[in-house]
Amino acid sequence: MTPIVSIRNLTKTYGNGFQALKGVDLEIKRGEILALLGPNGAGKTTLISIVCGLVNPSGGQVLVGGHDVVREFRKTRALIGLVPQELTTDQFETVWNTVTFSRGLHGKPANPARIESILKDLSLLDKRDSMLRELSGGMKRRVLIAKALAHEPEILFLDEPTAGVDVTLRRDMWQVVERLRKTGVTVILTTHYIEEAEEIADRVGVINGGELLLVENKAALMKKLGRKELRLELAEPLGALPSGLDSYHVTLAEDGGALIYEYQGEAEQGRIATLLGSLAAQGIEFRDLSTRQSSLEDIFVELVGQRS
Repeated sequence: MTPIVSIRNLTKTYGNGFQALKGVDLEIKRGEILALLGPNGAGKTTLISIVCGLVNPSGGQVLVGGHDVVREFRKTRALIGLVPQELTTDQFETVWNTVTFSRGLHGKPANPARIESILKDLSLLDKRDSMLRELSGGMKRRVLIAKALAHEPEILFLDEPTAGVDVTLRRDMWQVVERLRKTGVTVILTTHYIEEAEEIADRVGVINGGELLLVENKAALMKKLGRKELRLELAEPLGALPSGLDSYHVTLAEDGGALIYEYQGEAEQGRIATLLGSLAAQGIEFRDLSTRQSSLEDIFVELVGQRS
């Protein structure tokens, strides 16, 4: 299937010499939810801005729906809805007029039923006649999302969409995202809330220092890079790690009261029984055990730390 967004060797160097993107290659599938993770200054917003036609690249090519974002700006921009980080709204306009005007800007005919449906989905219908200056920050964020959806885009970019907003909006927005995905809309989001990416994304990309470190199916990424930990609470504390356990990557807790076995993948998991047998042979008893699996946040922190 032809990707809806195709990025090839994308670079961006600003006038002050800062290289924000360094040869990024990325293909985004139609109808998927892709989460882009990265620390501040990693290049996430620059990447989105170039795809949306707001910033010109220094090199490389970006195709949206098969159209070049530089040469065919109008065609590509019509396919895209963007929710920026900043709250950029006309403070003296009503919610209804703002969202309706955004639809008209993209050349779409008036469709009050569509606007009403969007406002209802985002719990904004009762604010339709309110001026934006009267709204809270969270409500203004909802209006930005409504504006981005007004012209029925095929691709929706969400740049830190839930930064500084309440839990209710976060829940409402992810429900809207899921409904959009079911209608075939492609969603690309950047977020500092890694647990959100872990919950809703199909694929995860990690960007740092202008380089795309990886793009993986979420489940495959967790399986390949995720680690598990088995913690054995000992019946009696130990003063030192027992001999013969070096090959198991076992460590002794600081207080000597627990043994910790870290493993990765099914092959290492199969050695747990052998480890327990070794402990039994040495007369080491445990009173409890627990397991922990690394989260997407753990993987992200490790990847970014390796490149910093």
